[in-house]
Amino acid sequence: MKIIAVGMNYALHNRELGHTQVNSEPVIFMKPDSALLKEGKPFFLPDFSNEIHYETEVVVRICRLGKHIAPRFAYRYYDAVTVGIDFTARDLQRAFRAAGNPWELSKGFDNSAAIGTFIPLEQLGKGIQQLDFRLDIDGCTVQQGNTADMLFRVDDIIAYVSRFMTLKMGDLLFTGTPAGVGPVSVGQHLQGYLEGEKVLDFHVR
Repeated sequence: MKIIAVGMNYALHNRELGHTQVNSEPVIFMKPDSALLKEGKPFFLPDFSNEIHYETEVVVRICRLGKHIAPRFAYRYYDAVTVGIDFTARDLQRAFRAAGNPWELSKGFDNSAAIGTFIPLEQLGKGIQQLDFRLDIDGCTVQQGNTADMLFRVDDIIAYVSRFMTLKMGDLLFTGTPAGVGPVSVGQHLQGYLEGEKVLDFHVR
């Protein structure tokens, strides 16, 4: 199982982080399977960063083997979605970027890919590009978005990635975060919602 993630896929988020470049193709990065955090287990703040940010995203589950997938057939390769958190060591990311170095360590550390309970697409009654999602921290909404605002649509991302690597059953695709990212701290309670249904629920330790 591999975790594929898309960076800079919402215009307002790009603006809040000062990204002015317009990308003609999706920005792809990877997280190792050791980054996965599920089943409501707590997220422990790592000791190598003083600025861990949440990035709330819709996560798509791949359901079949695929390579060189055409965009018009991409919908056949995923079957369920949930809300996830792409935890980012923002201070490390800034330092890596300033030095012109790869920034995977700021994204791929242990437990940096929290995921909720998956919902079969057929149960949602909406297309993949019409989904509302949000994150609440301690009962207050801190981030919300709709997949209609993605710069690169899910089917196009899957087609693009499959040019370079084979997609396998169980792979996860983090589809990008909207505006509103921010830091987390010890003791906070994070709850993620998809179409109003709570699918993600855990604490920061």
